[in-house]
Amino acid sequence: MKISGTTQLIAHLGFPTESFKAPLIYNPYFAKHAIDAVVVPMGCRVENYRNVFSGVTRLSNFLGALITMPHKVSTVGLLDEVSTTVKVAGSCNAVRRTEEGKLIGDMFDGEGFVRGLERHGRRLTDASVRVIGCGGVGAAISASVAKAGVARLGVSDTDRATRNQLCDRLQTHYPHVELDTVCADSSSWDVIVNATPLGMKPDDPLPMDLAAVPSSTLIGDVVLTQEVTPFLEQARSRGCDIQIGLDMLFEQIPAYLEFFRLGTTTSEELRAVAQI
Repeated sequence: MKISGTTQLIAHLGFPTESFKAPLIYNPYFAKHAIDAVVVPMGCRVENYRNVFSGVTRLSNFLGALITMPHKVSTVGLLDEVSTTVKVAGSCNAVRRTEEGKLIGDMFDGEGFVRGLERHGRRLTDASVRVIGCGGVGAAISASVAKAGVARLGVSDTDRATRNQLCDRLQTHYPHVELDTVCADSSSWDVIVNATPLGMKPDDPLPMDLAAVPSSTLIGDVVLTQEVTPFLEQARSRGCDIQIGLDMLFEQIPAYLEFFRLGTTTSEELRAVAQI
């Protein structure tokens, strides 16, 4: 791809950068469509982040930023405006600078998961969804499925304080959603998603036992290190539809492009051009 003095910069901020996949998807797509923009990985440690963020966002050719770990939470306090999803999730993974110079933040992890569900033919209006894990990704998914109109949302986490804080934010912005923090009945969910790191390592325990889950339940996972995790393998053995972590990644990129005012595309096209 051609990079010139007119190229708009999308900074990919996080640490470490070795696992970054976004440049291998966005940049081939930009090249294909002659979009004069580039995603550049920028490794930044926590102690330097405030200064780096301030400097990068003041560059004249700065279009926006992709924010990843460990900066999704700390970015929120550096912005002028944030979406409701950011307020509920408590974290941000996309920043855009407006023509007026304001920094606007949004969160698309959950949007990617929701779009993936829709592509699987699952409608969330009045549905019941259980999210295992209330950390960054889990909170983002909870925020997005609440926005999509679920009737009942189960949230669980080994850290009760984290879970309760998320519930407070959900009740503030989506008071119509019934929240379930016990999740005693495994057979009553339309969708269950593992939003924890469990599954990244071969010897990890399963996030939950799916023995009582009916085959009509869709099981999702956010883990990216392998497509079909042991959790998804168990789900598939029970006849459940599954959604892999990469689905969430590819489905959220069209939302990012729309946010950056760069048009939109489909996950199929992104998969076709990606150099992962």
